[in-house]
Amino acid sequence: MRTLSLLVALAAFAYGAPSNLKLRQAVPAPRNWVDLGPAPAAHVIPLRIALPQPRFDELERLLLEVSDPAHASYGAHLSKEEVEELVAPHPSSVDAVDAWLAEHGIHQDSCERSPAGDWVTVRVPVEQAERMLGTEFRLWQHAQDGDVLVRTTHYSLPNHLDDHVELIHPTTAFNRARAHRTTFRFSPPVDTSADASSEAPASSAKITVPGSGVTVDPSCNTTITVSCLKQLYNAVDFVPKATKKNAIALTGYLEQFANIADLQEFYADQVPAAVNTSFDVVLINGGLNNQTLDEAGAEANLDVQFALGISFPTPGTFFSTGGEPPFIPDIGTPTDSNEPYTEWLDFVLKQKTVPQTISTSYGDDEQTVPEDFAKRVCASFAQLGARGVSLTVSSGDGGVGDGDPNPATQQCFTNDGKNQTKFIPGFPASCPFVTAVGGTIHIPEVAVDFSGGGFSNFFPRPSWQDAAVSGFLKKLPKGTYAGLFNPNGRAIPDVSAQADNFRIFLSGEPVHIGGTSASSPSFAGFVSLLNDARLSAGRPSLGFLNPLIYSLKGTGFNDITAGNAPGCGTPGFNATAGWDPVTGFGTPDFGKLKDIVLGI
Repeated sequence: MRTLSLLVALAAFAYGAPSNLKLRQAVPAPRNWVDLGPAPAAHVIPLRIALPQPRFDELERLLLEVSDPAHASYGAHLSKEEVEELVAPHPSSVDAVDAWLAEHGIHQDSCERSPAGDWVTVRVPVEQAERMLGTEFRLWQHAQDGDVLVRTTHYSLPNHLDDHVELIHPTTAFNRARAHRTTFRFSPPVDTSADASSEAPASSAKITVPGSGVTVDPSCNTTITVSCLKQLYNAVDFVPKATKKNAIALTGYLEQFANIADLQEFYADQVPAAVNTSFDVVLINGGLNNQTLDEAGAEANLDVQFALGISFPTPGTFFSTGGEPPFIPDIGTPTDSNEPYTEWLDFVLKQKTVPQTISTSYGDDEQTVPEDFAKRVCASFAQLGARGVSLTVSSGDGGVGDGDPNPATQQCFTNDGKNQTKFIPGFPASCPFVTAVGGTIHIPEVAVDFSGGGFSNFFPRPSWQDAAVSGFLKKLPKGTYAGLFNPNGRAIPDVSAQADNFRIFLSGEPVHIGGTSASSPSFAGFVSLLNDARLSAGRPSLGFLNPLIYSLKGTGFNDITAGNAPGCGTPGFNATAGWDPVTGFGTPDFGKLKDIVLGI
């Protein structure tokens, strides 16, 4: 704490902010980013101003009540209007921010506001943003992939805005939301000749899964299909009925396009009854629906094909969210916005009706996201949970950090200027209001070695996790990884599903692919089936899943007790009996979970 205070004090002196401005945030120069010099004065940047949400604690209390199966309010989800009332800023904050903007020539008709008014977005040239914030924006280039962002390492605000502005984004944010870096794990394609099949011959002996007693085709040990997942997770005979009430959605960012022709090939191969059906595409913030076959997105296709294949005939939606790519100085990009979560959240929170199940397979290292911004994004996910939406998120593909067990080559260094080795959790998986999905492989299942897991450095452990996580920590030998992780942080993942050797169609060809970007949409598909069962019985959707999952103490899940996920120069944590930070509570047994959710 004293180190941070000293940094802030020195920054205020060094940056020479005007006397009426108070330094709000200062961060060290980020690792792996190179300062290229001042940003062009005329370059336009979006400034997103977060106003305080004085009643958020009340929203969180109500969210936990409607999500706790032991509470009398379970399932009594809030309306859009009720949620907006609970996150709206105080009128005095709105007036103070509007007056400040007007002083800089920015009037209300040029401001964009979130549905509840808790975010205000303005688009201004760099030179004006620098005057407003007492700072200097610079061009920063990523040392590994060459991306260039317009950012600053500090900014200030007038003293009188202390109680009226929580943060301004993307000032000091060097995160880049993208598909997890090892998501696309292409395996050799299966034989697609006429006498070959992705399924095992009917005469082959099936595998009996210990514990659950279900039987699975032996081919599923090398190729995962929709049929494999329904067999493995005990959902073979379930047929969705609430197709006029229930819906599922997938999020796509940064020019990842879900291809309809590929989907038809996938359906013909794995879900013949679904041939000639498709999904809705919703375009957000300049998002596109490029159906050029050779430009199909592996991530988008994986998400759509398996989530919709599992939940068919439940209606599906693909949210294609635009967002300018990182700034490229030699072509004079007119705007700089590479933060798709906020654009998607702004849009979806405006909608009167939202799909009951939504999966996201994108993320970044938690430490690259400014903590105050991460908490505000997480609060937006809470708003969706309160409205009855189940959000699943890939836990990441780097084990406890970078996936590297070698101490000599690991890259898990803190970006606070100290360059200490620490485990690195992912965001938004670390947000407690989403369900983080880890990965397994093979039958019987074991933890896949890239399954992301660990403990947040931003979010404290929620009460609903206490018993399960404390039980795991007590079993750890004393001193294990001491100082490398935060034992009091929100722990991930919550659950798991198969995560490798998935057979999809990409640009007209069958390929194998994997990552927790496979496990999240697959798990979401089964959540959608559970929602169908409840809606068909006249009950509300499940909504925020985690309090229910942890209350079951593993009932309804296949416990994964073998495997580990290395990283940061260590073997990482081990999968073990009960909850663990590799596979959570394990993989779903849909048949058991259906009986449970119909009984509450």
